[in-house]
Amino acid sequence: MTDRGTMGDEAVTVLGIDIGGTKIAAALVSADGEILTKDRIATPPGDADQVFAALGELITRVKGDTEPAAVGIGSAGPLDQKHGLVSPVNIVGWRNFPLVDRVRALVGDVPVTLGVDGHCFALGEFWTGAGRDVGSLLGIVVSTGVGAGIVVDGRPLLGQSGNAAHLGHVVVDLDGEACACGSYGCVETYASGPRMVARAKRRGWRSTEDVDAAVLSADAAAGDEIALAVFDDGAQALAAGIVATAVTVDLTTVVIGGGVAKAGPVLFDPVQRWVKRLAQLPFVTDLTVEPAQLDNAGLIGAARLGWDLLPAATPSGIALR
Repeated sequence: MTDRGTMGDEAVTVLGIDIGGTKIAAALVSADGEILTKDRIATPPGDADQVFAALGELITRVKGDTEPAAVGIGSAGPLDQKHGLVSPVNIVGWRNFPLVDRVRALVGDVPVTLGVDGHCFALGEFWTGAGRDVGSLLGIVVSTGVGAGIVVDGRPLLGQSGNAAHLGHVVVDLDGEACACGSYGCVETYASGPRMVARAKRRGWRSTEDVDAAVLSADAAAGDEIALAVFDDGAQALAAGIVATAVTVDLTTVVIGGGVAKAGPVLFDPVQRWVKRLAQLPFVTDLTVEPAQLDNAGLIGAARLGWDLLPAATPSGIALR
């Protein structure tokens, strides 16, 4: 009997696509979650067709002569999973963009599925990363924005529209700054890389320089008081979102990745301190926060969505949880 990891003598792969406000990545992924070939580009500015043209070139380059058995797409949200439409907050050219149909037209008549990028990150870490030994987790991506995903009892929590776990847009400050989503005081306004840099500049940190969150984290690690204070503000907002999610869903494992998470202890130490302060109910006092283990969790999780479209026979003897 042919399983979904092999087709005759030919190995089957799934194309995973990870779309964010800063970069777009694509990869062919095997049945055990191994990335076989991948590439990435900076997310281009421009209208809907210009952005998709760049994505199309990336897909063609990564796919080569391979015909993947399915495609899984993780995109910044919000999205309309039922109709395959995306309207990423940080990609202004795409509003109700028919991403699934456009990708299907490019790759051929194979199953194509769509999920929020934060869901894919969480699913990737659950499958082969920091969450592979737990049943449920909250995964958070801190980068240009703040995305998240929840896996409960081995399955991603999607919600009725596919947009569950938008932790970056949980309001944590009723008098806070305006957010790109249209609300104010969201976690993202305090914890995303660009917003932390902007806040630090307003306080006098490198106010005339063209710098990013990597420079801010380096200065914080070196003891710069403004940089440390801004990271503490971001950590407090993240911790508030984490604890609100934990007491709602009842989980104890949190994994954080993304570009800003590369700051290491500068971010994780205050996050853990604030989580300990805020998580007071007995069932969340053991809440743990740890760094992501995978460099490409979003790609792997997106591919896992694709694998889940295929027949359920265990691929190559590997049990997909």
